[in-house]
Amino acid sequence: MELKIEARNLDMRKGWLDKIEGEKEKLIRHYANLVLHLRVTIESTSNHKEGGFEVRVVASVPNDTVVVKRRGEKVHPLLVEAFDVLGMQLKEIVRKKQDHKGVKAQGAVLGGNGSGIIKKLFPIDSYGFIITSDEQEIFFHENVLKDVVMDDLKEGDSVMFGVTEGEMGPQATFVRAEKG
Repeated sequence: MELKIEARNLDMRKGWLDKIEGEKEKLIRHYANLVLHLRVTIESTSNHKEGGFEVRVVASVPNDTVVVKRRGEKVHPLLVEAFDVLGMQLKEIVRKKQDHKGVKAQGAVLGGNGSGIIKKLFPIDSYGFIITSDEQEIFFHENVLKDVVMDDLKEGDSVMFGVTEGEMGPQATFVRAEKG
């Protein structure tokens, strides 16, 4: 899991960094392979009536982004609350995915191959989504690209792929650009 920490209008304190690292480790323990990227921003907002700080936690998960914001007078309790709320939201995402696990990927046979079109790319975060002819969304990470690199792909490109059931639904085991 990639972690980015930002401080705006203030100096970052070691205690806050330690708390963020501890929470990251908890997320890895409980939601390994679910959270792809995590960004924590602590901002001094003395002009807000709610208090002097805002904590934002943004977690990128397959097919979604979870954002938690908290404002108040002390950073440490805001971090605790923000990560607690994030944990509850991630738990709900996992529960919903488990409810749908019995559904097979249409247009792409699980454990087999399929074809589709690049629907969305996140090159900075190294992943994207393929859409099949029957509107099934397949997650892929740049590590599964064969004979092509992320920078050469663009939305709308035709691709062939292998698919398996991942923790969050169908995901590509390999992706190749179709020769056209």
